[in-house]
Amino acid sequence: MASSDYCIVPSMEAMRVDHVGSLLRPAYLKDAFGRFARRELSSDELRGAQDRAVREVVRRQESIGLPVLTDGEYRRLNWQVSFSQVDGWDMWRTSWDNFRRNPENRAPGETPLTRGEDAVLSFRTPVTGRLSLKRNFPLEEFLFLNKPTVKVTLMGPDRVAQMSDLSGSPYREPGEFLADVVRIQRRMVRELVEAGCRYVQLDEPSYTGYVDPATLARMCERGEDPMGNLERAVEADNAVVEGIEGAAFGLHVCRGNRASMWHREGSYDAIAERLFGGLRFDRLLLEYDTARAGGFEPLRFVPKGVTVVLGLITTKTGRAETTQELSRRIDDAARFIPLEQLALSPQCGFASGIAGNLLAEDEQWRKLEVMMDVAREVWR
Repeated sequence: MASSDYCIVPSMEAMRVDHVGSLLRPAYLKDAFGRFARRELSSDELRGAQDRAVREVVRRQESIGLPVLTDGEYRRLNWQVSFSQVDGWDMWRTSWDNFRRNPENRAPGETPLTRGEDAVLSFRTPVTGRLSLKRNFPLEEFLFLNKPTVKVTLMGPDRVAQMSDLSGSPYREPGEFLADVVRIQRRMVRELVEAGCRYVQLDEPSYTGYVDPATLARMCERGEDPMGNLERAVEADNAVVEGIEGAAFGLHVCRGNRASMWHREGSYDAIAERLFGGLRFDRLLLEYDTARAGGFEPLRFVPKGVTVVLGLITTKTGRAETTQELSRRIDDAARFIPLEQLALSPQCGFASGIAGNLLAEDEQWRKLEVMMDVAREVWR
C-alpha cells in the first residue's frame, strides 16, 4: 500500500469523486490530429494545439471543483499509447496506422451501444525485440502541468500482455515478457512519483477477460490457464507499485469503451475474491453503470482501507444520471462495503481514442457536475 502522505486532499480516503482520465477532445484538437496524420501540420503545430487544449480542460475541471485533474489524455491517440515509447513493441506506430485508416475507430458493421470487436485483437502488436524504454511519455505529460492534483494514467502490464504477439519475439515464454513490462512500468511510475505526481492509475480492462466467455475461449484455445493468467496479472500489477512511497495508486477495471461500445461481458463474482483480495492498491475504480457488471455483492471481498470508486455514471450516452438514482445505487453498494470506503466516478473515460464516445462536451460536463452534487449530498 502506498504512503499516506498525499498532496491531493488531506487524505485519499476523503476524496469521494474521481474520473478515469480521458475527456472528449475539442473539435480543433481532433482536427489537428487529423491534419498531422495527413502531413498537413507540423509536430510543433500539433503540440501547440495540445498545449492549448490541455490548459483549457484543466481550467474547466478546476471550475467545477474536481479534486483530481487529468490532462484529458489529450496528447494520446488512444489510452494505450501510454505504454508506447518502448523499443521492441511499437504500439505508437500501430495506433497511428489504425488512426489513419479508421479515424472514427469503428470497424464496418459496428454500432454504438452494442458489443464491438475487442481491441486486444484489433490493436494486437508484435513483439520484435527485448523491451527497453525510449521515453517516459506519461512523465512528459505530467511535467507540462506539474501540479500535485494531476493524476496520470498508464496501461497496466496484463493489458500489454494480452495485446502482444510473442510469436516472433526473443521471449521464451509469457512470464519472461511480463517481467520486462513490469520492470519498465515500475521505472515509469517511480520517475513520475519522484517528479511530484501524487496519484498514478493503472488501467486494466484485461481483468474482465477472465469472466467473459469469448475471451476465456480464446485463452483456452491457445492452451492457456485463465486463472493462472489472472494470478500472474495480479502479481504483476502489485509489482509495478510495490514499495514506491509518496503517492496514491489506483487501478481501473472496465468492459471496453471504444466509440460507445463494450467489448466484454460478465460480473465480477467469479474473480472477486482473487482480484479484490489480491490487489494492493489504494483505490479500485470499477465499472458499474449497467447490468453487465453484475451486482455489488463481490465488494465484500475488498479489504479494509481500500476505496472502491463506483463507476455508476455512464460515458457511453449523453443522458445525465439523476442525483436520486446515483444515491440509491450507492446505498445499495453500502450494504456490502462501508460507505466510508466508497466514492463515485464515471465507469470509464469519455474518450478512449481521438473520436471519443457519442455524447456532447456539454453532456460530459453535466455528468461530472451531477457527480459533484451527489458526493456533497451522500458524504456531507
